[in-house]
Order: sequence, then C-alpha cells, then structure tokens
Amino acid sequence: VQLQASGGGLVQPGGSLRLSCAASGNIASINMMAWYRQDPGKSREFLASITRRGTAVYAPSVKGRFTISRDNDKNTVSLQMDSLKSEDTAVYLCNVDLFGGGYIFGQGTQVTVSS
Repeated sequence: VQLQASGGGLVQPGGSLRLSCAASGNIASINMMAWYRQDPGKSREFLASITRRGTAVYAPSVKGRFTISRDNDKNTVSLQMDSLKSEDTAVYLCNVDLFGGGYIFGQGTQVTVSS
C-alpha cells in the first residue's frame, strides 16, 4: 500500500485547511485509516482515525475543530481542519492499519499556521 497526502500549506490563525490522502496498491488490506502529525524533535501525535464503516475517534487536542472522513470507493481519507491555531503547525501524516497486522505511514504534508 502506498499513501500520498496533499492539501497542506500556509494558513492564518482561525483559518481552515483540508488535507487528503490517497491510497493505492493492495487496497483490500486496509482496515483503519488515520491522521497523525509530527513536529521536529517531538513524538508523533495521533489526531483522528476512522473505520471502514465510518466510526471516528479524535484526540482531545483536535476534537470539535477537525473532522476526519473516508471514501472507501475512492480509497481516500480526508481531514478537514477548522479554527486552526499556531500550535497546529506540523507535518501531517496519513496512516493505515492493515488487516492481519502492520501499519503504513505516508510521506506527510506540511501545515503552517501563522499570521
């Protein structure tokens, strides 16, 4: 499975961005899809995950501001980010958990929140 994330960029505080991640390859092996983020020198932070049936879970830091969605037909997972703050600045990574075990991270897309 390969993952390609897009949609990052520079946005002002309070603004919005929508990230997308397209999966290719052995799509049938994908179970959970999720988003993480990472700042240089910091550990990777879980943001949100979504099952094939659409059940979503959010980290407290983003709950109410971020919305994860998934299109099983298009093999994509998206993250709508609203009310962005400077502390949301990071590299955002999409992730999939595979049936039978194992997980994969994509290369990531940079999100910078600054005035």
